[in-house]
Amino acid sequence: MLGSVVDVAEQLGESPRALEALLVATADGDREAFAALYDATSARVFGLVRRLLVDAAQAEEVTQDVFLEAWQTAARFDPERGSAIPWLLTLAHRRAVDRVRASQSSRERDLKAGIRDLEIPVDEVAEAAEIAIEHEKVAEALTALSPAHRECISLAYYGGCTQSEIATRLEIPLGTVKTRLRDGMIRLRDLLGVTT
Repeated sequence: MLGSVVDVAEQLGESPRALEALLVATADGDREAFAALYDATSARVFGLVRRLLVDAAQAEEVTQDVFLEAWQTAARFDPERGSAIPWLLTLAHRRAVDRVRASQSSRERDLKAGIRDLEIPVDEVAEAAEIAIEHEKVAEALTALSPAHRECISLAYYGGCTQSEIATRLEIPLGTVKTRLRDGMIRLRDLLGVTT
């Protein structure tokens, strides 16, 4: 029986009925029928995949995947709903499009990673000069504050003290420390010309 399907298909050539018979026999596990189906259709499948992928090596790999899928899923083929070539070419098209999407996604991930890892050159001398100038401006502005405001701000920002620690160190209420810090920062902002 198995040899007869291949013999009949060979007599019919590459007609749709012959290819359908080979695909149905493949679904039953007929290796000879699958080999004959491959011989009759692989060039068309490869041609479609090659047009979509351009890269010959990837096209060969996808064509192999298409025929592996055809072997594994031949039982899904229904001759009442269509013929063998469109079924195979649909498998091929889907696999090729999946490969294109995977390649694009991979390139995009690589590009994003490359951009993320790209070190942007920094002019360290200019940056250091800007920081020094900013420090000078802040130091000058601090001298314009009242001694009480200056002391609280210095302890908080240069000394790293919390508001409670400042209150304890200066022996003043916590509320007074908060008020001095707030008022001092507002005055500093005005002196430095910072807008919010």
